[in-house]
Parts: sequence; C-alpha cells; structure tokens
Amino acid sequence: MRIAALVFGVLGGLVGLVAAFLALGVGGLAAAFAAEGAGLVVGGGLAAVVLAALGTVGGALALSRPGVSAVLQLIAGLGGLLAIWLFWIPSAALFGLGALTAALGRRSGRTLITT
Repeated sequence: MRIAALVFGVLGGLVGLVAAFLALGVGGLAAAFAAEGAGLVVGGGLAAVVLAALGTVGGALALSRPGVSAVLQLIAGLGGLLAIWLFWIPSAALFGLGALTAALGRRSGRTLITT
C-alpha cells in the first residue's frame, strides 16, 4: 500500500503542476485582455503550484512516514480544489487515493515479532 501511495502522490503532483500552469496561462491571458478577476486566477494558480509541490513531497514520504504523507496529500488535494477547482479535479482524485493508501499502509507496516 505504501508504494501505491508513493505512485499516486507523485502522479498527483505532476498532474497538479500541469493544471497549475494551465491556470496560470489562462489567468495571464485574461490579464492581457484586462478581464475582471484575472488576478484571482493567477493567485490561485500560484497557490496550486505550491500545493502540487506539497503533495509531491507527501507522496515521497509515503514509504518512511505514511501518516504524514496522508495528511500532506489530503491538504494538497483539498487546497488545490479551493485554489483552481475544475483544473484540479484529476489531481485531487490522485491525491485522495494517495492519502487513502498511505493511511491504510500505515497499519499494515507494523508487525509483531515474537521469539
């Protein structure tokens, strides 16, 4: 389960970076045409870049610290939905699966050794 959390977290981060740069491009294009709310889209895109990096770090921590990994991926998934909502849906799904598998991997990693 921990390897699945790692894969989901890293893929979610990559998809999230693509979505963030897409939002930044749309916001920049809107700013070029002086559309209202363009600054809000650009700000959401910048926040999404940070959240994608946070989720990628969460995915990378899945093998050593699955509890921390689950929390970071959950924060990244929900925060990205608030920042750029529709662009972030595939990444939120991947981060959600990563958080779930990291939380489940946390329990399966502990074994009792008796002599």
